[in-house]
Amino acid sequence: MENINGYIEHTLLKQDAIIDDFLKLFSEAKKYNFLGVCINPEYVTFAKKELAGSDVKIVTVVGFPLGANKTETKVFEAEKAISDGADEIDMVINVTALKNKDYDFVEHDIKSVKDACKDKPLKVILETDLLDKSEIKKACELCIKAKADFVKTSTGFVKGGAGAKVEDVKLMYETVSPYGLKVKASGGIRDKETAINMINAGASRLGTSSGVQIVQG
Repeated sequence: MENINGYIEHTLLKQDAIIDDFLKLFSEAKKYNFLGVCINPEYVTFAKKELAGSDVKIVTVVGFPLGANKTETKVFEAEKAISDGADEIDMVINVTALKNKDYDFVEHDIKSVKDACKDKPLKVILETDLLDKSEIKKACELCIKAKADFVKTSTGFVKGGAGAKVEDVKLMYETVSPYGLKVKASGGIRDKETAINMINAGASRLGTSSGVQIVQG
């Protein structure tokens, strides 16, 4: 597959990352023409400076990695990240509320962050490792109602989790694509074959820290 770099959000969300790690990330993103970088909110301003003059999008995370923050906190995080220069927001769904079938709360949580994003794309991380198929489908339906732009598989932070799975990406794509939403596969995508399988299943974005290995095949 050609132009696989155009799907990749080159990701660095590790708690113990140092500044040299970020500089390497930004340099690789520019060198390989990756679609974007995905980093924690504290480093958005730094990324904006280092990526100035490039086409690399700056993606950051909200309510990360557990999704259990107050809605007001997620809204503030999104607004602050955008004012700092973020191009896109990836928020974590409230998994407890979803599992408790508190669907009004989940929809409100997502819609509140989407409203804060205004014209910036919002991706909603479902954390598919913690959900069964019916919960994944329901979460997608709530994202449609809340007018999110993407559904995303995983944070990559679930201990022992598989991350993105082809069957989950396919289910998400089949649920949301008729309504114009897209799918981001993230978590455990470490080689070109896996990346292509995710794209073939319906992903239009790939969140991975292995972008260089993927494009080098």
